[in-house]
Parts: sequence; structure tokens; C-alpha cells
Amino acid sequence: MTARPLFQRSPMPGFGLSMGVTLTMLSLVVLLPIGALLMKGAAFGPAGIWDTVNRPRVWAALFLSFRLSLFAALFNLVFGTLLAWVLVRYRFPGRRLLDAAVDLPFALPTAVAGIALTALYAPNGAFGSLAKEIGWKIAYSQWGIFLALVFVGLPFVTRTVQPVVEEIDREVEEASATLGAGRLTTITRIILPMLAPAALTGFALALARAVGEYGSVIFIAGNIPLVTEIAPLLIVIQLEEFNYDAAAAIGIAMLLISFAMLLVINLIQIWSRRRIGHV
Repeated sequence: MTARPLFQRSPMPGFGLSMGVTLTMLSLVVLLPIGALLMKGAAFGPAGIWDTVNRPRVWAALFLSFRLSLFAALFNLVFGTLLAWVLVRYRFPGRRLLDAAVDLPFALPTAVAGIALTALYAPNGAFGSLAKEIGWKIAYSQWGIFLALVFVGLPFVTRTVQPVVEEIDREVEEASATLGAGRLTTITRIILPMLAPAALTGFALALARAVGEYGSVIFIAGNIPLVTEIAPLLIVIQLEEFNYDAAAAIGIAMLLISFAMLLVINLIQIWSRRRIGHV
């Protein structure tokens, strides 16, 4: 009986080199900046971080950013998944144009997106003037922030779910129908469980993008403290005032909250994959 090697060699060459390049780039792009932020916070001290964050203006900005980001990500989870299904399963005039338009938030600079949304939804804009007639204010309110966050986050859900929809064979739905299942049962018991892991991944990406969004929001938000001021803007204000400790403290608070939310989403993803495996 021969002993099995501790590390099995991969048939693909260059593992050591590729792993070294990967870890180097990951350290330079992700780990070192986060480490520098945490070191700055450690130098400031936990008491200093808490004193900075424990203020009505900071709590209001954090609550606004994460609350609207969560609502926008949930909105994109539903309609982004529906959009992916329509683009894959149906053929209609303008489908390719609509499919290309989904990627616009990826290519469009966020500041340009913010200016365009403000021009459309301001009280004197094309859509904002119509909303004004019914007493609804979009731009320079929390609705405007929500709209901007939906705009930047929608492609993450659609592009994540779309390949999974393409892999679902239509015969699965036909088999479900021949066994007597209705459309609602087929969707809830077969289609949605298959889409759940990809949809949750897109939801997490949309949420992460929305939490840190700055360029498309500041133009349409109004930036009123305690009302429409987002946390990233508050960090920029602290940096402009050369208060780097306060900026680092708010950044650490956002980092911890984001990590907790993404951890919960990952746990839900693991649970959904195990549930699909048992079905």
C-alpha cells in the first residue's frame, strides 16, 4: 500500500507563479488598504472611534446609506432577476438593445449618471415636473438617492442571474407541467431554488456597490445633514477638513457593518445551496 502524497500536483503548470501573482495583487488592491484603515483606527483608539461615530449626524448618515442600499438591492433582486428571465426566455423587437442597455451603469461614469438623473428628476426636469404636479419630490430627497442606487446596482443582479437562466433546460418546466404542477408551483418549487444562489450573489454585489456609491448620489441627494447626507459624503467632508482620524473612524464603522451584512448573505447562500442539494 503506497502512501498518498500530502499535496497532489496539479496537471496544469505554473501554479506557484499564478498563486504568487494572485496573492500579491490581492494584497496590494484589497488587504493593504483595509489594513492601513484598521491601523489608522487602532492608532486613534476604540474610544476615539466611538466618540466620532456616536453622533447624531454620523448615525443618520450611516442609517440612511445602509437602509437605502438594502432597499435598492432588494428592488434589484426582484426586478433584476425578472429582467434576466425576460432577456433569456423571450424574443421581441429591441431585445438586443435592451440587453446592451443593462451594461450602461458599468460604462457610464457615476458623476455623469448623477447629473443625468438629476436633470431628469429635478423639479424642472422631464420626469420631475410630472412628479411635482402630483406633489411627489424625487430629486433632492431620499427617493432620488434610492433611484440612483437602483440605477448603479441593477446590472449586478441581471448579469449574475442571466447565465443561470440560460442553463435551465425548458424540459424541466415541461416535466413539471406533465406531472400536474401549476405555473406558480413550478416557479416557486423548481425555478426559484435554482436561481437563488446566483440571485443572492447579485444581491450582495448590488448591496456592496450601493453602500459605497458616491458620484451618482451627491448630485441628486441634496446633501442635507440628518436628512439626505450619505456616509461616503461625510467621509469626504472629514477629509477636506483634514480630520483623517474621523474619516477613518467612519470608514471603519462602514467596514464593520458591511462585513456583517455580507456575512449574513453568505450564510444564506450556503443554506440555499444545501437546500437545493437535498431536494
